[in-house]
Amino acid sequence: MHFTLYSRSYCHLCQDMLDALLLLQPPDKTFTVDVIDIDASPDATLLARFDELVPVLFGDMAEPELCHYFLDEAAVRRRLAWLK
Repeated sequence: MHFTLYSRSYCHLCQDMLDALLLLQPPDKTFTVDVIDIDASPDATLLARFDELVPVLFGDMAEPELCHYFLDEAAVRRRLAWLK
């Protein structure tokens, strides 16, 4: 299982979302998280797309976001359960 978190280095909500997400990691099933700083990314489209929405969490880039601003624990748990 893999998540992508779009964030900013100075964003306390971004760090809060990452911390909360990691607390949901089941002991028997680890997942990875790519944290992408939209300000440092060479892909300028990320800043245009996520500028005021960060943090934004995706479980699959082909699907809608799981949440933004605050972790939607229920959405993450559904995603983790779906993959079992």
